[in-house]
Amino acid sequence: MPTCVAPQSSRNWLGYLCESQMSNGSMPSWEAAAYFTDNLFGEAPNPRLHESKSPYESISLFLQRVYNPIVEAATRAVDLPASSMIHVFTDISLIGNSAVLVVYFPGENRPHQLLLLDAARAWDLVFPDADAFNAWAEERYNWIISALQSAVARQMAEPEIEAATASV
Repeated sequence: MPTCVAPQSSRNWLGYLCESQMSNGSMPSWEAAAYFTDNLFGEAPNPRLHESKSPYESISLFLQRVYNPIVEAATRAVDLPASSMIHVFTDISLIGNSAVLVVYFPGENRPHQLLLLDAARAWDLVFPDADAFNAWAEERYNWIISALQSAVARQMAEPEIEAATASV
């Protein structure tokens, strides 16, 4: 009987997240490894986020630490205009789904574009192993790249469309 095997991600996202924390000066390597191991692996619910003295801040920081490196990697994969930027917003809920929004700001007073809206219960955002986390992170990475490529292509096509309609 054939079995279905999930495709393996070639990127070690846990290592990438740890490296990101070290690079921006947030944590030394051993602390980043312990933080992500404690908060990403095990059984749901993860009590560490709610048992902290400030659960709102703990959840917000956790989601930013998980999503920001994924978004940063996606922005490196797409050629962005110099005037543009990406921002990750979180709307934290202590009892339900928190929202993570990735927004593209094209600059030059153009409309912002939502690249990703991900609902996550931070305390349920735990994985059985690194492969499961890598697959989850890779999926979001690919979603962001796809949305970002479309947004940039649309932005690049706008001057051509405006020029064509102005000459008519």
